[in-house]
Amino acid sequence: MISAYTGTQIREAEKPLLLSGAGAVLMQRAAYGLANAVIRELVARGIRPYGASVAVLTGKGNNGGDGLFAAAFLAARGMRTTAVLTAGEAHPDGLAAFERAGGRARTLTDHNAGELAAAAASADVVIDAVLGTGAQGGLRGATASLVGKLRAAAHGFVVACDIPSGVDADTGEAYDPVLPADLTVTFGGAKAGLLADPGADHAGRVLVIPIGIETQLPSPVLRRLESADLARLLPPPTRRSHKYTRGVLGVVAGSQQYPGAAVLACRGALAAGVGMVRYLGPPEPTRLVRQACPEVVCGPDNVADAHVQAWLVGSGIADGDDEQLQRVRDAVETGLPVAADAGALPALPDALPPHVVLTPHGGELAHVLQRYGIDLGRQGVDGATLDAVRQAAERTGATVLLKGATTLVAAPYGPVFSQAEATPWMATAGSGDVLAGVLGSLLAQHSDDEEKFAACGISADQRWAAIGAIAASLHGRAGTLASAGGPVTAGSIAHFVPEVMRTL
Repeated sequence: MISAYTGTQIREAEKPLLLSGAGAVLMQRAAYGLANAVIRELVARGIRPYGASVAVLTGKGNNGGDGLFAAAFLAARGMRTTAVLTAGEAHPDGLAAFERAGGRARTLTDHNAGELAAAAASADVVIDAVLGTGAQGGLRGATASLVGKLRAAAHGFVVACDIPSGVDADTGEAYDPVLPADLTVTFGGAKAGLLADPGADHAGRVLVIPIGIETQLPSPVLRRLESADLARLLPPPTRRSHKYTRGVLGVVAGSQQYPGAAVLACRGALAAGVGMVRYLGPPEPTRLVRQACPEVVCGPDNVADAHVQAWLVGSGIADGDDEQLQRVRDAVETGLPVAADAGALPALPDALPPHVVLTPHGGELAHVLQRYGIDLGRQGVDGATLDAVRQAAERTGATVLLKGATTLVAAPYGPVFSQAEATPWMATAGSGDVLAGVLGSLLAQHSDDEEKFAACGISADQRWAAIGAIAASLHGRAGTLASAGGPVTAGSIAHFVPEVMRTL
């Protein structure tokens, strides 16, 4: 499991070592790790390190010092190194080491931003070491001009030192202009802003370099499940399992206007291993479900008469479908775990328990927040996803799964989960219905399974968010497998969910 921290948490963990006089040691470890990452990336791209060119954009603080010391290491390996001093000054020891190693330093001014941007663009590697985790806001003045021109030009691969300049380490908010990195080499622990959008848009691959503060780190603010975590947490059947012990999911989805959503939600649920699906809905979606998924039991008509372990509600329910919306309300009132997709959101009460998992996209989350007097709009949600999903979970009391390129899952308190295995090709109609089905299936299978999560360090209150993260990961992996680099349909995502589970 990947753990991520705020910049403040990292700096607090560094304090004991800094007070003991080990600050220079921390910087050397960071710089050495950064330099080695650059060399490995060059080799992976078929570029011989000896004689390759590096441009390092440096600020005046410790982040710039890390970049300068790393460039000094690279110069010692025979690389041609140039530093652009964006603040007119630089970390004194780092600059001295860089110049001793044969590096060339140039000072940025209002008049030479274009010239220095062109020079940096011609380098094989650009190291962004302007702003670190303690910076507030984005780049300004000549530095903003330099980065804007460099971003617009063809350039070598970009490596961000700790975090791309202009990205908030705590929230992932990005202040234009940001130079998107192909690789971010971050120190001590991953920063939360690297694993949440829009920061993740600019981070590229993230590599964590241990520097000796790891034992001082507190509980993370963000977690990401990896393959080994999924293998431990997925609920395989035992020798004497039967369809009822594997979980029964009730599905309230679809409408006369959107009948296909019911089919896709049921397919997602079946693919993720639930023992039985009971579908409740109007005649036309019911007919389609029977035709496409003969395994699904259609009926009864009332939520109270359905014996299930969890509910999936909302996928494809149209405004004004009073019968389906009443079923949504009845399902929430059962006290069972509920996956509540888009169509259910207007019918839900203002106060919800954590075992209700909402699954909005950014626009839908903006509408949810409006109900609580928070007017972010779609643009505000997309520009600060981590803050938005936390606010939604805190205000509603529910667990909130915010769908996106990076899917975030937040409980009312505790760490947020972040998953990013999906391909952009999954931005297609019906994909969210399949995700809702997978989530509902896992809620039914995990409805009473606290011990398994506790063994992975996940508290009982956090397990609903963890189940959401598992669903998002399975869904993203299945879509990526189905896509194989090209277009994908929602139905094919469901088809590949069992294959993903087999590989895990």
